[in-house]
Amino acid sequence: MPLVHVLAFARLRELLGFGARELEVDDGTTLDDVWVRLSRDAPGLDGLRSSTRFARNGALADGGTLLREGDEVALLPPVGGG
Repeated sequence: MPLVHVLAFARLRELLGFGARELEVDDGTTLDDVWVRLSRDAPGLDGLRSSTRFARNGALADGGTLLREGDEVALLPPVGGG
């Protein structure tokens, strides 16, 4: 099973209870699949999906992006300010 490194920031980190974690995924797993998996254990996370962006290996990516062994997945909350 591939192993990916998940990073969570700000409110997402609070809800998930971690800032960084290794996660085993099946071959063919997408970023959206990781979100669904993490949402099962983190009440309130699902409501943030529309405002959360993904990055894979430092580049923004959409939810359908396939993951590979060693990928770094960042869950990016909305940026506030003005």
